Amino acid sequence: MLIENVKKSVEKTGIKKIVLAGGVSANSYIRNEFKILGEKNGIKIYYPELKLCTDNAAMIAASGYYNYIFGRKSGLNLNAIPNLKLGG
Repeated sequence: MLIENVKKSVEKTGIKKIVLAGGVSANSYIRNEFKILGEKNGIKIYYPELKLCTDNAAMIAASGYYNYIFGRKSGLNLNAIPNLKLGG
C-alpha cells in the first residue's frame, strides 16, 4: 500500500526526491521496491543505514513499563491519542 500511494504521488506531483525513514525503512522488500521506483522514474531515494532504522515500539513499551512500576495505570476506556506527549 505504501509503495502504491507513493507511486501515485510521484505521478501527480513530479517529485524527484523521496526519504524513507523509521522502522519501515528496515524492510528489505520496501527498500528494494523504492530502489526500483527511483531507477524507473529518475528519483533519488534516501534511506538510512539499516542499523539506524528503529521502531518506536520498544520506546513505548519502556515508557509503559516505568509508568506501571510507578503505579500509573489507565482504565480500559483509555482512548488512543496519536500526538500524546510521553512524560515522567
